[in-house]
Amino acid sequence: MGEEKVKLAENREQVQEFVKYLMKDIRALERMLEEGWFEIDKARIGAEQELCLVDRNAKAAPISMEVLEKLGEGPYTTELAQFNLEINMPPLEFKGDALSQMEENLQNEADRVRKVVNELGGEIVFTGILPTIRQVDVDIENMTPLPRYDALCKAINKLRGQEYELRIQGMDELLMRFDSPLLEASNTGFQVHLQVNPDQFVDRYNIAQAISGPVLASAVNSPILFGKRLWRETRVALFQQTVDTRKAGDHLRDSSPRVTFGNEWLKDSILEIYKEDIARYRVLLSSTVNEDVEKLIEEGKPPELRALQIHNGTVYRWNRPCYGISNGIAHLRIENRVFPSGPTIADEIANAAFWLGLLNGMGDVYGDITDVMEFDDAKMNFFAASKMGLDTKFRWADDKRYTAVELINKELLPIAREGLRKAGIRKSDIDSNLETIEERTDKAQTGSYWMLKSYSELSKKVSREQALTAITNAMIKNQKKGEPVHKWGLAKVEDMEMWQPSKLLVEEFMTTDLFTVQKDDILELVANLIEWRRIRYVPVEDDNNHLVGLITMRMVFKEFNRAIHEEKAAEESVEKLMIKNPITIHPEASILEAIDIMDSQQIGCLPVVKNNRLVGVITEGNYMNITARLLRSMDSEDGESKDGESKEGSEPEAE
Repeated sequence: MGEEKVKLAENREQVQEFVKYLMKDIRALERMLEEGWFEIDKARIGAEQELCLVDRNAKAAPISMEVLEKLGEGPYTTELAQFNLEINMPPLEFKGDALSQMEENLQNEADRVRKVVNELGGEIVFTGILPTIRQVDVDIENMTPLPRYDALCKAINKLRGQEYELRIQGMDELLMRFDSPLLEASNTGFQVHLQVNPDQFVDRYNIAQAISGPVLASAVNSPILFGKRLWRETRVALFQQTVDTRKAGDHLRDSSPRVTFGNEWLKDSILEIYKEDIARYRVLLSSTVNEDVEKLIEEGKPPELRALQIHNGTVYRWNRPCYGISNGIAHLRIENRVFPSGPTIADEIANAAFWLGLLNGMGDVYGDITDVMEFDDAKMNFFAASKMGLDTKFRWADDKRYTAVELINKELLPIAREGLRKAGIRKSDIDSNLETIEERTDKAQTGSYWMLKSYSELSKKVSREQALTAITNAMIKNQKKGEPVHKWGLAKVEDMEMWQPSKLLVEEFMTTDLFTVQKDDILELVANLIEWRRIRYVPVEDDNNHLVGLITMRMVFKEFNRAIHEEKAAEESVEKLMIKNPITIHPEASILEAIDIMDSQQIGCLPVVKNNRLVGVITEGNYMNITARLLRSMDSEDGESKDGESKEGSEPEAE
């Protein structure tokens, strides 16, 4: 949603005024379609590259405004959060060396951004969701300070309320409350545009919908959020839930989220989408619209359709229709919002080539896709691919069933190859890009698989936070090399360079898999928990997860020893023995603050509380893990230093 001069629609009059302009824009667009105002002799492609900014510790760095100031003029713009940036690539004619030219242009711009970010002490990362993103990073304070973002967040809050709930089930489960739509900024994508003739728009748009599942299956790159292994493309679930303005209501009433795949095939024209979005979704934002579209139409000048553009920017279709003007001529585009950012620019261009080739070749093979495929199957394929990636089984045209690998390599890649050839794309570009898709699919190493496999191996050796840091650093190194993800080796412990535990927050290293009791429980239960789970501290909470006490292994053993000595049963309840009102800490406090508290108070456990609810604990065990890693690192560095001294000392003899 790039329109600068927007504001929250604060009252009925503003909404009504804005809707009047919407109606005028729809009538103007309808007339332009009927009279043939649109460019039809050119096909162009474009792209938008979103990226993450991180500091030397691989954590989100909210420095976008400083970066943009140092970059100066160029195709760069802000995103919702200050730890994201976007590069808008200029359109290219869809022919010849367009793909390699786009790759070169994008690489040059990314290198320029990286250089500036490096000067500010940071790095850039291409990833669907930054593995090291923390809850503190998506606090509203990190929102980009521009009126349009403030208006958007306020509009969503107004419709939905101030507290949201996120539920995503995958290999792990994420269940959390959040109080700002800024959580959506955890997502970064690579958006591809194709300019389409109006008379081809319906067929091309329906093809874009049909292929969303399989093209995403081979491109997934967002499996981890807040240390939880969720969907292969968690962006899909996260985006829908964070921008969802619906409230829980009667289950019999249908309602659609603002992030949507759609509800049916397109039948007649692009107008159907715009009209449905106006009918289905309330106006979130308004603007002072001074454009007299009726007068412009009479003068033969294409209007900007600003009201329609603003409303279209607040409805997030995975395949979005776009209207624009280039060189004084109106055009229509399909914007693919399915692809995540990364893993490398080479991977992204290969994804774009696959999608563009299919859009240009599917019609020759299947005819009207709506005659051979059910819309519900296309929709289910998309969400299945989001969850399972290359492990998805697809229901395809003519009700055929395919595994993802079979569908992509045997059925779709030949179609994409012919579609690119028909567009006049040079053979070397077709071969190199589609071979990347084929090899990635054959090896089953998408960005998501690489992350999950790396995490699995690393977590056997280091903590969760250390594993995520190593993965992020390894991504940065591999992205600089530029080789596509199917050629990457797994992340290693050594990739944790520059890891500084003193910069950590409590939420990054606390234990969250908790075993708790309530104050009415018997001590025998506590004793068994301590033995079974090999833990030394057991928090006491009530039915609402409010912390009410803490009981320690020493207290339990002392009570059992007393009972044995007095030849009685240990009948005390948890309430009589527990520490009431134990000292606690907030998850966004620093590790050094936690150490100081535990040291000064001579305690071995700090319960972590947020919004009056228990969310984790810190014990000496957490510190031991960090200390062990630091000692190994120091020993490794010392060994390298000694080796270096030894080699230097031997050089004179060699001479």
